[in-house]
Amino acid sequence: MNEYILLMHQDATDRDAADDPKRWEQYLAQLRSTGHFDGGSSMGRGELFRKDQPSQPAGNDLGGFIRIRAISLESAKQFLAGNPVYEAGGTVEIRELPRT
Repeated sequence: MNEYILLMHQDATDRDAADDPKRWEQYLAQLRSTGHFDGGSSMGRGELFRKDQPSQPAGNDLGGFIRIRAISLESAKQFLAGNPVYEAGGTVEIRELPRT
């Protein structure tokens, strides 16, 4: 089983739906019931750091992440269904987390 991270962007066309606590509660309950959910969180503001350069504010394009386990990227796509950001027309990026 591979590990993936779903990165929720803050570009949903329906922000109210994307941020609706009830929709998130239902979606997270659905994920937990699969046994493939490994946690996640919303994300606040931050800073970008580069050696020998002043820090800069991080962009506001990412709003949260979810970790899941799936056999393949194709299989991981099933976890888009019900995701409030995705369902509200926003971007959810799926990335494989390499094994170390």
